[in-house]
Amino acid sequence: MEQNANPLVPFILSLDVGTSSTRALLFDATGAGVPGIQAQDSYELTVSGEGEVSVDADKLVAVVATTIDKALNSAGSLASSIGAVAVDTFWHSLVGVDKDGRPVTPVITWEDTRPRQAAAELSKVLDKKAIHQRTGALLHASYWPAKLRWLATTQPEAVAHPAQWHSFGEYQHRQFLGRSVCSFWMASGTGMLVIRTRQWDRELMDVLGVHPEQFPPLADVDEGLTGLLPEYASRWPALHNVPWFPAIGDGAAANAGSGCATEGNWALTIGTSSAIRAVVSPEQTVPPPGLWLYLLDAKRALLGGAMSEGGNVLAWMGERLRLPSLKEAEPLVANLPPDGHGLTILPFISGERSLGWHAEARAVVAGIHTDTRPADLLRASMEALAYQLGAVYQQLALALDIKETKPRLIGSGGALLSSSTLRQIVTDTLGTVLYPSYEREASARGVALLALVALGVLPDVGQVLPRLADSVQPVAKRGEIYQKAAARQMQLYTVHLGGVEE
Repeated sequence: MEQNANPLVPFILSLDVGTSSTRALLFDATGAGVPGIQAQDSYELTVSGEGEVSVDADKLVAVVATTIDKALNSAGSLASSIGAVAVDTFWHSLVGVDKDGRPVTPVITWEDTRPRQAAAELSKVLDKKAIHQRTGALLHASYWPAKLRWLATTQPEAVAHPAQWHSFGEYQHRQFLGRSVCSFWMASGTGMLVIRTRQWDRELMDVLGVHPEQFPPLADVDEGLTGLLPEYASRWPALHNVPWFPAIGDGAAANAGSGCATEGNWALTIGTSSAIRAVVSPEQTVPPPGLWLYLLDAKRALLGGAMSEGGNVLAWMGERLRLPSLKEAEPLVANLPPDGHGLTILPFISGERSLGWHAEARAVVAGIHTDTRPADLLRASMEALAYQLGAVYQQLALALDIKETKPRLIGSGGALLSSSTLRQIVTDTLGTVLYPSYEREASARGVALLALVALGVLPDVGQVLPRLADSVQPVAKRGEIYQKAAARQMQLYTVHLGGVEE
């Protein structure tokens, strides 16, 4: 993260709520990080063999509050110059609240695959292609339609009580401010918003048996709320009278923070999960099979694809298989030849999203032999992730008719930026130059920049130039090897899942 030794006011307090930790950072009026002001706390998700990945809403709010405490304590007298609070959270989450604002369900995250059968049932009664074109999202376990259908079937007593449905971002604001609005950015990631009219989808509501008043009011990203509830006003006096802007999905925020809020700059992120996203016109773009379309702001949208796998695959291997961490194994992995391990991996430990959207998919490792080593598994997993990203990249290039002039691909995310080997594998597989971002906290910086635009401090987030590290150049010979291995992965994919369909 770029830091300014002489930071300019106003400052923006950015809250980044990820799928394993919360962070709070301070950015100055130029979008540069304020040195020494950064706090982080981890939290545990509830997981099960049935596919559950959830978290208690109030426990997560408490973790966020503690993170804010630490950041303000570090800021000291600088806290008086905070001009706004900006928030990004994991996308696609769902939590129901009763008439008193108390949660009646846990926060069901994007990674939860229990609604997979509900998604299949909806596909039989709805025109899934029309839904995709209307909402930009597919009928899949990660989105609200499948979650709501699943809850109605498995927990009817819970569904009977919610006064409203929220993502975690709105729930958090209700606890701190007593009220909330849902940004168009966040709403477009629910699968329940009609992209072109900016309204909740009535047809889906009718099928799901929910009502418009159960959905949060919609607002643009610059419509902040002020006035903390008494408990938090006394706890954080510096934040009481400043605007708290609506929460934004972390993927969209990463585009803004890494310099990919303009056409021609594509964002490639590998953090816990992975994605490739390009800015397009929401009025002129129809999402092709396998890709989604989310809103960025009134004039920009994101077309792209996301995988449920990324650094979580490598972390899972370290935790469950007792393999060395990527940091420890990096020298060994780096020295292995491309596809020299004889392994073919489908990395779907949390089901599949782009391009095939098989929520029921599970990880498969084929080709293990007596000489297979831990480093082989790690290298093969990195390559497997790159092949899946390569498929998304090709579909995106086809949709946007990219031929001779390739986009500038800007890389971000902790897993990608922490491994030079992974960066090179991705670059070779995609066959295009990769520009790693200097912004290690791209999502947090992105919402800070958007807040500065809303305050009138900056003119437009698209005019903020990206800060890039040295480019990673593709090596054609390695790319040829990876293309053959990617074809082998697709053969295994077809055997297990039957191919890629919308």
